[in-house]
Amino acid sequence: MNDRSTAEGILFTDQYHLTMAQLYFRLGMHERQAQFDHFFRNYPDYGEHRAGFCVNAGLEWLLDWMEGARFGEQEISLLRGMTSRTGRRLFDEDFLSWLGENGDFGGISIQAVPEGRVVHAHVPLTVVNGPLALAQILETPLLNILNYQTLIATKAARVRESAGDALVLEFGVRRAHDRGGNAGTRAALIGGADFSSNAGISHALGYPPKGTHAHSLVQAFLAQGMTELDAFQAYADIYPDECLLLVDTIDTLESGVPNAIRVFERLRQKGYVPVGVRLDSGDLAHLSTRVAQMLDDAGFPDASIVLSNELDELRIRDIKRQIVREAAEGGQDADGIINRLVYGVGTRLITSAGDSSLGGVYKLVGLKGNKSWQPAIKVSEDPAKTAIPGNKRVWRIVNARGLATADLLTLKEEDPASEWQNDRSRNSPADRLYGFNLQLLHPSSSSKCRRLPFASISRIEPLLTDVLTQGQLVYERPSLEEIRASRRADVAELDEEVRGLTDPKPYDVAVSESLWALQEKLLRTLSTGRAGPNS
Repeated sequence: MNDRSTAEGILFTDQYHLTMAQLYFRLGMHERQAQFDHFFRNYPDYGEHRAGFCVNAGLEWLLDWMEGARFGEQEISLLRGMTSRTGRRLFDEDFLSWLGENGDFGGISIQAVPEGRVVHAHVPLTVVNGPLALAQILETPLLNILNYQTLIATKAARVRESAGDALVLEFGVRRAHDRGGNAGTRAALIGGADFSSNAGISHALGYPPKGTHAHSLVQAFLAQGMTELDAFQAYADIYPDECLLLVDTIDTLESGVPNAIRVFERLRQKGYVPVGVRLDSGDLAHLSTRVAQMLDDAGFPDASIVLSNELDELRIRDIKRQIVREAAEGGQDADGIINRLVYGVGTRLITSAGDSSLGGVYKLVGLKGNKSWQPAIKVSEDPAKTAIPGNKRVWRIVNARGLATADLLTLKEEDPASEWQNDRSRNSPADRLYGFNLQLLHPSSSSKCRRLPFASISRIEPLLTDVLTQGQLVYERPSLEEIRASRRADVAELDEEVRGLTDPKPYDVAVSESLWALQEKLLRTLSTGRAGPNS
């Protein structure tokens, strides 16, 4: 590609956004203030298992992209050269002139759920306000950046749930989708991976890359008439403090581990502590129990056993279960084996194998007319796919046990947190216990209603925060470690059944009575064919 910047700049969008932008321009709608909500409707479904929550990621990279994206001379020239099927220019000069003068995201304001926070279906993760034409053009890059990183962060969080406190290494860049591997590594670190083998992005993010050698190292020595032991010793001589040996090139139990132990003994004599061995093939659970025993017998009880090869959250779970069974049969300490395991998770993490995309959408929910804002709604035959209209706020409700119990969407002017605080100050215990409730309505079913007594709530917090105001950053970007801490705290506040790997309990996402009434009013208006209010 001769000009990568053109492909990855502001033209990194779908063609129909550009044609719609010109239509808005021609009708004088292009600078009307519009609001779009970005959200997803369904959690990732991996076939035999599915997620019960997601982890938000990608916001910083979206902001970086927006900062440098604009219609310059190159982009305008390319659009000027486009023609229709009959040879007529597709984009007129007056529209291109407007793009040249106004074609950046300086007029865009964004509210968003911060990265690392646990998020749920139908809840706006990103709210975009700005001129209709530019807000429309933003759709594709926003979805591309945020959906993928959220997808991978979610998969990594599930791997973390399965791995427990064990070290998790992200090994997937070679199987990633081109440069998406960098975004995937970042998202994996947000979601729960401790380190990555991806050297460049690890350095850029401030995390030391991790790894060992490949089978080809041993093969190279064998091809020259030398031995596996020679290869291991050469590696240990150069990296005595980082000696982690891949032991399954020839025969794991008969050759690889015995040779590794010989090298480890020589290292110990010189005052070094070997890191451990890696298993990349075979029955990983069975081999782990055998290798652990061999390392223990040789006096290396603290040596790690790194497992790799098509791992994901279910395979890690199953490996641990098999080790418990086999250790019991052989009189070994199952916890001791499991506690020395390290998981190198590659292809199935970086591609989110089983559900390789997050169905995040970007829907128009409001448009400012000449007098006031008018809510907009997109109707579907499936009520669950109907976008929730209007200018909204999002609240997380935490119960008295310290567990997140629901996310509540309200109109912008509503403030359930203040109502709850006012209730806490009431003098009458009876009033607090019985007189005041928070009503939660299901977004697509009026028959499903939940009432939470204010006394059962320990915290109500807003989730959306101001990020951009008229193109100006008003948000202090957190460090990656702060983002990871947010993920840990939010996951810890989830009910264990919501965190379940295979059949998670549904998490409540609800709307307020006022927001429900607005949605029903718009749906009735559309169903009767009446025009909406004049703008």
